[in-house]
Amino acid sequence: MVDRRQVLTFRVRSQQLDRAEGTLADTAVLDIGAQDTGPDGGRWALAVRGVDVAALDGEDLILLWTVRGAPHLYRRADVAEVAAAVEPFSDADAGKRVYDAAKPLKAAGIGILAALDEVADRMRTVVTRPTVKGDVSGRLAELLPEPYLRFCRPCDATHLYEMPFRLAAVRAGLELRLDTSPPVLRRISGFRKAATPGDRFDLIRAYLRLLGPATPQHVAGYLDAPVKEVKAHWPRDVVEVPVDGEPRWLLAADEAALASTDAPVTRLLGPFDLFLQAKDRDTLLPDPARAKELWPVLGRPGAVLVDGELVGTWRPRKAGKALTIAVQPWRKLPVTRRKAVLAQAERLAAYRGVPLAGVEFAD
Repeated sequence: MVDRRQVLTFRVRSQQLDRAEGTLADTAVLDIGAQDTGPDGGRWALAVRGVDVAALDGEDLILLWTVRGAPHLYRRADVAEVAAAVEPFSDADAGKRVYDAAKPLKAAGIGILAALDEVADRMRTVVTRPTVKGDVSGRLAELLPEPYLRFCRPCDATHLYEMPFRLAAVRAGLELRLDTSPPVLRRISGFRKAATPGDRFDLIRAYLRLLGPATPQHVAGYLDAPVKEVKAHWPRDVVEVPVDGEPRWLLAADEAALASTDAPVTRLLGPFDLFLQAKDRDTLLPDPARAKELWPVLGRPGAVLVDGELVGTWRPRKAGKALTIAVQPWRKLPVTRRKAVLAQAERLAAYRGVPLAGVEFAD
């Protein structure tokens, strides 16, 4: 029997939240992708895992729309395998991933994978140089027939459905230019999708390696894929691990790593950090009231991680050029842990390139 404490410690260690320094090559979260949403997104996720992001070459990382249509950072060198890894398993899987766009396509007798390929072909012809997303969308609306399009009331215009647009971008060999808002798409130099992702980039294996022990339902929720498809692609080299009485699975090679219950580290996790993306939220945070604070419908805060446990939330506040971190602890933090939070806040301010005005603890 494994308890939640062991699960959380396993994830802290497998995601390398306990290390002081590292490189892109050995940063495990880049195998599954680091979601790059908000100012404290993908590169902050790398920084809290010991990567000196200020020293990175501008071309070391690549930003792609992938899992759940969200922007994720990867190593540029891995883009061929990543493109293979994020492919839907089947037409039914693709239909689930594109949400409401599937209905008109199916009604018109168009397969979802075929539709994604059609969108990708059109996108590739449109994006011959760096192009703002809105311009790409407008041109696609002229090139594609009605089943691909929807009327957008806020814009008072007709657009391509959003999820096919996002999921087709990688198929078209397009990346997102870093630090552009609205997003700018450009061609990936020398792009060619790999035939298979290999074990390292296989998303089911990566989930089990970084967010396990888990069930097929957890993985399906993370991918927005049908559970049936995840089960059909479930790895064979797994072991069953009972977590607080529930059967879950882990890659057999990682079973020994569950023995540790020690993760003495303090981190300020960004709102979309991989640690918070696990689909067993009741394991991460058993208190429903605290879970509502951490995962509201809109405006997510960051999370304070102390010794393997989520112990509060944090939000950044800017006054002029200075940064203040407002911390809402869920329990009394000892002086040593408050000092550790302050050190992490200083690290965040340095990452943002602004002075730290201070840390405010709401006691």
